[in-house]
Amino acid sequence: MSLLSVFKGWLGEAQGALAHRLFLDDKIYHPINNVTIPTANGSTQIDHVIVSRFGLFVVEAKNMNGWIFGDEHGKQWTQSLYDKKHQFQNPLHQNYRHTKVLAEFLGVDHDKLHSVVMFWGEAQLKTQMPPNVMTEGYATYIQSKQTVLFSDEEVAQLIEALRTGMLPKTWATRNAHIASLQQRHSSTTTCPKCGGALIQRTAQSGPNAGRPFLGCTNFPRCRHTAAVNEGKSV
Repeated sequence: MSLLSVFKGWLGEAQGALAHRLFLDDKIYHPINNVTIPTANGSTQIDHVIVSRFGLFVVEAKNMNGWIFGDEHGKQWTQSLYDKKHQFQNPLHQNYRHTKVLAEFLGVDHDKLHSVVMFWGEAQLKTQMPPNVMTEGYATYIQSKQTVLFSDEEVAQLIEALRTGMLPKTWATRNAHIASLQQRHSSTTTCPKCGGALIQRTAQSGPNAGRPFLGCTNFPRCRHTAAVNEGKSV
């Protein structure tokens, strides 16, 4: 990961942290920023976790410019900027893993977590996206969730569990997390998206019909696939 990528990631997280202070009532919404928690196969890093009576908001912050193209179920999305195109991991898939890991870590039902993907910067979404992917209306979306899911006592317990259980915000933690990412995405036995097992299957249709591939055992809930030999997407 380059220093530029680290800086852009930090800037997106900083914009999110500022929005929390300006637009969300800190007596109701309790943000914890840059959360890295241990997992069975490394760690996962979450830009923002907002704890409230209305659920846990798990936020993936993207600091990007240009046009953004993507499909809710696609593996990769595309950024088009100055006639150049760059592919990046579907942030909904990325955040799905975050929500699953966090739910397990805190011992809460997964349906009490809300996934939010926020593009800061000058990005424009050029394909239809679900309502939890946005370039504006961040606080409004969070405040739209009004079903009470946790008591005040449970909110306090969740905040304490996160603050005491998360890994320290150090360069050592960041470097260890990057190493775990590289290991997880090269694995031929564990799904990098949801943590499920990968098993060999055979494509039944399409251009890869008859060819083997690795598929997640949590299909159809998780649609991650990888090539048998290189661990690359097919």
